[in-house]
Amino acid sequence: MTRKTRVLVVEDEQSIRDGLSDVLTYHGYEVEAVDSGEAGLDAILNGGFQLVLLDVMLPGLNGFDVCRQARDAGSTVAILMLTAKGSEDDVVEGLRAGADDYVTKPFSIRELTARVEALVRRTSARQSKSIAFGVWTVDPATLTATCNSKGGDSCELTPRELALIALFVRERGRIVSRRMLLKEVWEMSKADEVETRTVDMHIAKLRKKLDPDTTLITTIRGAGYRYVG
Repeated sequence: MTRKTRVLVVEDEQSIRDGLSDVLTYHGYEVEAVDSGEAGLDAILNGGFQLVLLDVMLPGLNGFDVCRQARDAGSTVAILMLTAKGSEDDVVEGLRAGADDYVTKPFSIRELTARVEALVRRTSARQSKSIAFGVWTVDPATLTATCNSKGGDSCELTPRELALIALFVRERGRIVSRRMLLKEVWEMSKADEVETRTVDMHIAKLRKKLDPDTTLITTIRGAGYRYVG
């Protein structure tokens, strides 16, 4: 693991903040930690981090607001939310705010580091070669998609959206199940045991950005999705 990978920890409880910082530093990351939502948002927008561990319950701006405002400001940094709230509504709110993944407290160090490594790996594995996705040209290095038929309109992508696009392009014409997406994009080893609408939510957001007419990514009822190109 490269020490050049910069991670921001946004956590108001000092014991947890220090513990996370120590664990991540031990695993070779360059870590900075702050204790409030406002400080976290400022660091996200100005710090050049590759990954953010963002607690939900923060003084001032909560984690959902920090994530949402960071995305609205154009930040594409990978965000892993830390939450003591485990209900589906809270998870959905975090994902809708723009989080890439989440871990529910209490969590094991092993689970946390595995999630961090997975997000960093997806971020670091961005290709320099552009990807053709329908009428869009996707630049993995900058996480942007440029439309070839609308005067060069462009939009920002998240690392997760890039991973979805890369998988759909690889599997062009074939049905991609939700289980396959969970295993390959979310790296869930026990995807067969998970019931979640996370995949559907991310597909909906990707469609809204790049495929509002749903002509590229079609839903195969009861089976999954197909990218027709």
